[in-house]
This record gives sequence, structure tokens and C-alpha cells, in this order.
Amino acid sequence: MAPKMAPKIGVEKPSDIAVVGMSCRLPGAPGVDEFWELLTAGRSAVERQPDGGVRGALENAADFDAAFFGMSPRQAAATDPQQRLMLELGWTALEDAGIVPDSLAGTDTGVFVGVTADDYATLLHRTGTPLNGHTATGLNRGMTANRLSYFLGLRGPSLAVDSAQSSSLVAVHLACESLRRGETELALVGGVSLILAEDSTAGMELMGALSPDGRTYTFDARANGYARGEGGACVVLKPLDRALADGDRVHCVIRGTAANNDGGGAGLTAPTARPRRPYCARRTTGPESAPSSCTMSATSNCTVRARPSATPSRRLPWARCSAPHARRAARCRWARSRPTSATWKALRASPGW
Repeated sequence: MAPKMAPKIGVEKPSDIAVVGMSCRLPGAPGVDEFWELLTAGRSAVERQPDGGVRGALENAADFDAAFFGMSPRQAAATDPQQRLMLELGWTALEDAGIVPDSLAGTDTGVFVGVTADDYATLLHRTGTPLNGHTATGLNRGMTANRLSYFLGLRGPSLAVDSAQSSSLVAVHLACESLRRGETELALVGGVSLILAEDSTAGMELMGALSPDGRTYTFDARANGYARGEGGACVVLKPLDRALADGDRVHCVIRGTAANNDGGGAGLTAPTARPRRPYCARRTTGPESAPSSCTMSATSNCTVRARPSATPSRRLPWARCSAPHARRAARCRWARSRPTSATWKALRASPGW
């Protein structure tokens, strides 16, 4: 049998994509300028909240001008605040791009939104809020993108993307591919996340993924989990050549994008960079560019190798810590693999850890 040949990768450099508009609402930063000031000042917006949790909280997340977006108060109340926030962010991003939103009606403008949580649906069901004619669409995550397309009269692709923590970046990738194929003329790309019910936070805590001090030490030996945060952002994307021809203000340029999966590794939530670099190098920036020019996304939440004697697992022995390195022994958890299930169990303190 003849050996299977690897598929050929095109050598043509992808078209550059320009970011011509931006908007955001983030903890401690109600807009892009405020967010830049927060970053340059080195301030943290992660704080201890009244409920005792440590996270980045968005102020006035429930505020919404329903009448402006053609919604009745009853319809707005039945609509996930994440949908409402994305409407506002999309409109503001277009204003930043110097585009009159009404001028896009009937155009092949696409909307791609990263969204994973449905806390509002959990909250309404728990409180016994009666369902009405607006609930089906108001609690549907797909409508986070569709509602913006409907309001602006857009005819391009409109979809919500859920790939966990990478949802917004994958949305950017899909939007760039759509622009390069000529499927869309312009793209609104966003991501939104609001913590409205404690269930999701409790789940992360039980998994040992949250940092007790609210600090994320990515790629650092001190890594002890991550801090949750709320907010949303939106960018307006356009092929660079068109943006330059139209005289648009270009905030930055996306040279290439790629998406893949670790394909295994130490654990379901443990990232590894090994399969990413060669894939990214050949799919994003072209053969003439060095692999070092490729920027990749990663997550880090304190996944440390445990002693084999401490974890009688049938798979790789990994322990998850939800406490600083010095207190690792008392707070670590391990996954015991079984043929049909996986359970989490606290480890006892062990000398030498």
C-alpha cells in the first residue's frame, strides 16, 4: 500500500485584516480609553466582592436603553443581559469606526460572538419567573449574535461561538476567514461574559481552578488558579486593502489566524503548546515568516505534576491546586480515572510537599 501523503498547505499569504473600530465594557474600564489607562497604570480591577468572592465585576451590568434598541420593557426583562450588552458594544464599535450603523442594512456584514455562559437562564428558572413569548429568544445564546444582525438589518453570517475560554479568539478566526473568502464585507466580532448565578463559580471552585487570592500567574511557578471576571468587547474587522482605500483609521492589523486543539495531553483542561507552534507557523503567517512571529492563545490554572505515590490513577498522575505553592499539600485535588467516570477528591497533607 502506498504511504498516505500529507495534504499540501497553500503558500499564498493570507490577506491582512484591519481592526477599524473597537468598544468594550470591562471591570474598572467602561470604555477603550479607560481600559488603556488601567493597563498602562498597572492597576488590577479584580476585587473582593460583597459575597466574599474575588473577581472582576462589571458595574451597572443591568443598565439598558430598551427603547433605543426597539425592545419593550417586558422583552428586555426576558432577554439575557449578555445579549443586551452585545447590542450596545456593537453599536459603539461601529461609531468608533466612523460607520453609521443604519448604513449597513442589507449589506453582507457578519456578526461573530464568543459566549459560553447562560447564567441568566439559570437565574430565571431558579426564581420561578414565568415564561413568556420573549423567553425562548431571550435566553438562547445564539441570539447574542442574531439580535445584533436583526437590529442592524445585516445579511452576513451571524453566529455565537462556544469553545470555552477561546470562544472570542475563535470568533475572530472565523470572521477573518469569512472576510478572506469574500463571504462578508465587514465583520463585527465580540465576546461577552456576565456572572449572574453562583453555580458556575461554585463549579470552578470545586474543580480547584480558582485562585484564592484573585491573582493569575500565567506560565509562573506561583500559578494557583485564575480569577473570574465579567465584561464584553467588540471589534470591527475589514480587509486591510479596503480599509486603506476607504481612509479608515486602522487600530491594528491581524496578519493571520489559526485554530486547532491539543488533541490529548495531561488532562481535559490542561493546555500544552507542543502541537500549536508548528500548526500556527504553517497556517498563519506564511512560509517566509519565522515561527517566532506567531502569537498563540493559552490558558494556565495551576496544573502541577503530583508524586506517583500520591495519586493511584490509571492515567497520568496530575494534581490541581487551588492554593498558593506554600499551601499546596492541604488544598490539592486529584482525578481518579475509572472506566466510566471521573471523580475529584481532596488529598491529605503529605510531608515534603
